[in-house]
Amino acid sequence: MSGYSEIITHTIKDRILGCWLGKAVGGTLGMPYEGVEGPLDLDFYRPIPTHMIPNDDLDLQILWACLLDSMDKPLVGPNLFEAGWKEHVDFPWDEYGVCKRNLSLGIPPPRSGAFDNWFANGMGAAIRSEIWACLAPGDPERAAAYAELDASLDHSGEGIDAEVFFAAMESYAFVSASVSEIVQKGLEFIPGNSEIRSAIEDVYSWWEASGEWMEVRTRILQKYGHENFTNVTENIAFTVLGLLDGGGDFGRSICTAANCGKDTDCTAATVGAILGILNPQSIGDRWLKPIGKDLVLSPEITGISPPDTLDEFTELILRLGRKLEGVKPVIPIDESSFDLSREEDVVAEVGWSDVPWFGHGWEFSSELNLKLPKKMDRTSFRGTWASFDCPENTPEGFFLRFYFELEAPLSARVFFNTPLNCRVFLDEKFAFGREGGRMAPSPHRIPMGQAIDSYLPAGRHTITAVIQRTRGLEKMEWVVGVADCEANLQLVPGIFVEP
Repeated sequence: MSGYSEIITHTIKDRILGCWLGKAVGGTLGMPYEGVEGPLDLDFYRPIPTHMIPNDDLDLQILWACLLDSMDKPLVGPNLFEAGWKEHVDFPWDEYGVCKRNLSLGIPPPRSGAFDNWFANGMGAAIRSEIWACLAPGDPERAAAYAELDASLDHSGEGIDAEVFFAAMESYAFVSASVSEIVQKGLEFIPGNSEIRSAIEDVYSWWEASGEWMEVRTRILQKYGHENFTNVTENIAFTVLGLLDGGGDFGRSICTAANCGKDTDCTAATVGAILGILNPQSIGDRWLKPIGKDLVLSPEITGISPPDTLDEFTELILRLGRKLEGVKPVIPIDESSFDLSREEDVVAEVGWSDVPWFGHGWEFSSELNLKLPKKMDRTSFRGTWASFDCPENTPEGFFLRFYFELEAPLSARVFFNTPLNCRVFLDEKFAFGREGGRMAPSPHRIPMGQAIDSYLPAGRHTITAVIQRTRGLEKMEWVVGVADCEANLQLVPGIFVEP
C-alpha cells in the first residue's frame, strides 16, 4: 500500500487523540456483533448510538494509565499489573477470569497467564496495546517490552505475541506514513515461527492475488479459523485485511474488519486506533458525532477516577509519556523461583465401563442412574484444563469423578466442557449432557448442555462426568470448574480436593 505522506505533519497529541477516537468508534461499531460468525454488511453504526459503548478494549488501558499516574515515579512492571487486576478488575470473561483465579491462588505473572488457561491465545491482551505505543511513540522496542509484560498477566504464547506485534506496529505509526511499513516493523518483534506471522504473510499474499476481502476472509477461515471467536490468529488476520481493503479510508477499513465477523469490536477498534494514529483527520465527523468524546467506563472496573473525556485522557497520556520517556520496564521475577505448589493440581478418580446411554438414542432424564465402574483409580491433573489418553480396547464409557469443597453455601454455576459426547452428574444426580460440540470453557458463555446453576450447601460435593470413547479417538480433553453466580460468575479458586 502507498503511504499517507500528509500525516507526518500531525503532532503527537493529535495522533494520541486520534488513537483513542478511532478506538472508540471502531469498538462502538463492532460491539453489537461481537461473536457473530459473519460475514456482515455494515457500512455504518447499526444501531446508531448516542454515546460511546463501554468496552474492555479501552477500559483496561484507562486503568493502567490511572494507576501509573498515581505513582510518584511511574514504572511498568508485574507488580503494577498484578495489583491492578486484583484490586480493580471484576471481568469474569475467558482469560480474564482465569487470571483472576490464578492471582487469587497466589500465582504471579507471567505464570498467571500461562497456567491452566484454555484462553491463553485470546484477544484480551492484543486489544490493550495502544497505551504502550502512545507512551513510547516512535520507540517500538520499548512499546513492545511494555506490552510483553502486560500480556503475560493473562496470556501466553501467541496471546503475548499479539499484543507485542500491535504495540510495536502502533508505536512505529507515529513516525511512519505507511501501513505496510508499520506491519513489517511489528513483525520484527514476534518469533519467526509465530502463527500470527504466517497468517499476516498469507493475508498479504492472498490480497495481492485477489484484492477481494470476502475471498481473503474465506481463506483466512479455511486455514486459521478457530472455534474460539476471540482467537488471536484469525482476528489479527481480519485486522490486517481491514487495513488493506480500506486503503486509508477510515470508514471502509473499520467496516471491513467488523464485517469479517468473530471478535468484531476488537478488530474494528484496533483498525480504528491504528488509522487514528497514522492520520487523525481520516476520522470524519460522521463517525464522531454519534458517540461524542465522553469517556464511558465499564462497571467491572472499580476504585479509580477516570478522566471524563477522551481529550482529558489524551492529556493524561501525554503527561505520563513525558515521565516514562526512556524508562524501561521492570524485569520480571525469574520463573525458576516461583512456588509452583500454588498451581492447583486437581485429583480425580477415573475408570472405564460400558454404559447403557451411549448408542441407544438420546434422552435427557433425571432418572438416569449413575453406576460407577468397579475399579476407579486416583489420577492427578495439572489444573482444571486437562486431557487423557484413550487406550485401545477399552470400554466406551470413561468416568471422571471430581471432589470440591465449599466453606459456605454458594449459588454456583458448575460446568464441564468437552468436545465429546458426555453426561455429567452433580452429587450423584444427572445434571446435564450433550452429544458433543465446541469448546468454550468460560462460565459466562459455556455451550448449552455443559453447565448447571444450583444452590449448593457448604461441604463436600462431587462432579462425575462420563465421556464416550469413540472409535479412533486418541485423547479426551475437558475443562471443569465452579463459578460464583453472585460474584459476576468469577471462578471459585482452590476448591477441588482429594477424594
